[in-house]
Amino acid sequence: MKVTSRNAAALLIAVIAVLAIVAMLLPRIPQPQSYYFFADHRTFFGIPNFNDVASNAPFAIFGLWGLIAMLRPASRIKFIDPRERWAYLLVFGGLIWTAFGSGYFHLAPDNARLVWDRLPIMVVFMALVSAVIAERFGPRTGFLMLPVMLAIGVGSVAQWHASEVHGHGDLRFYAAVQVGSILFLLVALLLRSRYTRGSDFGVVVALYVLAKIFEETDRLIFSLGHIISGHTLKHLVAGAAGYWVLRMLERRNHSHNDLDFAKM
Repeated sequence: MKVTSRNAAALLIAVIAVLAIVAMLLPRIPQPQSYYFFADHRTFFGIPNFNDVASNAPFAIFGLWGLIAMLRPASRIKFIDPRERWAYLLVFGGLIWTAFGSGYFHLAPDNARLVWDRLPIMVVFMALVSAVIAERFGPRTGFLMLPVMLAIGVGSVAQWHASEVHGHGDLRFYAAVQVGSILFLLVALLLRSRYTRGSDFGVVVALYVLAKIFEETDRLIFSLGHIISGHTLKHLVAGAAGYWVLRMLERRNHSHNDLDFAKM
């Protein structure tokens, strides 16, 4: 069955509406304090929680690699519309910020530091969603939605942190934005893109889901020989998702659907 942009938009609106209703009906969800007791808290080279801190390096590596690849004069990364570049610049910039924000958090995990871990993650998510909008619904739409998406993502973190500060922590908005972003990327796979290799976003989503699984099995994985923890693996796999975005950009070409977006 052919999926049109109008049908996809209707489906996305329905999904967002359902998520909003579910989030409002659920009781508030405070940040569990047990979250801060990660399995691997070994100190190496004088750095506490070394593996969870150092495993953020791939975010910085692929973020910097991506920025250099996009900005060098002879770059293999080409955009049909120059406005599309901004979202990916924020994706790779956000990855670098994630490396420092997550590393800072894992040195001494608490609510205040967790903000600096979550803010850059949301920037990456929202910028990626905006990039997909530009490639499926038109560059003008994607460009206009970029600040809107960033405001939603950053706002979800700010709302969570404010709720914790006032003693009634609530993760519902933050969680809904994350889940909604993943569902959006999955629905977008059904739509035509102005570029080839659109299915690579499916790999990015799969890597993110795998990272979340590793996060939830942090202690279980560490108990298997006390070599590496699930949270450390989470960072490595999530960093690989950043590499896959870069790989996609360097290998893709303009698709035969270019004319369909010419006036958007």
